[in-house]
Amino acid sequence: MAKDEVNESRLEGRNVVLEAFRSGKVIDKLFVLDGCKDGPVQTILREAKKHDTQVQFVKKERLDQLSETGHHQGVIAVVAACDYAEIEDIFKKAEEKGEDPFILILDGIEDPHNLGAILRTANQAGAHGVVIPKRRAVGLTATVARTSAGAIHYVPVVRVANIGQTIEDLKKRGLWFACADMDGDLMYDVNLTGPLGLVIGNEGEGVSRLVTEKCDFIARIPMQGDIDSLNASVAAGVLSYEVVRQRMEAKKKLGGVFPDHW
Repeated sequence: MAKDEVNESRLEGRNVVLEAFRSGKVIDKLFVLDGCKDGPVQTILREAKKHDTQVQFVKKERLDQLSETGHHQGVIAVVAACDYAEIEDIFKKAEEKGEDPFILILDGIEDPHNLGAILRTANQAGAHGVVIPKRRAVGLTATVARTSAGAIHYVPVVRVANIGQTIEDLKKRGLWFACADMDGDLMYDVNLTGPLGLVIGNEGEGVSRLVTEKCDFIARIPMQGDIDSLNASVAAGVLSYEVVRQRMEAKKKLGGVFPDHW
């Protein structure tokens, strides 16, 4: 994690971090001095486990690098820049707009600039929410907040323990799922209307095999260049606006009225 990622969203020191947990503040990640066994740190680790907070044990040199106060006492917490939502918040937003749910599922996005850009696109494309995993992915850091240009405050973001299980749960509520992959069908030939979850994969590895197997469709973005992939946030934007296009076409055929934001 680069130092600028903890700016404006980190807490240093044992008492400060412990009180943050006890007050209900959302902590995305906890950096703890490797090998530290004393009582206060163990208490903090118990709170982290209770709140399912990601813990990373690091050497003193790493903590010193991350610290800005110089008094971390072996503990630095990265605090979410915005509260996380619940799945129900996404369905409520779709219901209030009178629209089929449209959710972006991010399978392991690690770059905060990508997540921020995706939140910005999600807002503009009319997505009702974004789902991210708790582990091996970036959370709502200050860098994400800045890159989103304010969209972080308008797009519900839900953190889940297991993306695959979440997809299974959402299928039971009527959603269909399409994931982005170069081995899929051309996106123009995939039906992206109706209640939909659009799955975007990790920057390097794409959508994991287990998650891909749970999707109903695999959508391929047509590319004519010499490289074989797009940036994750660009891919999310291209596919999101194909969802917008198909929804607009479907409404046109039904003689519907477009929402003001389209």
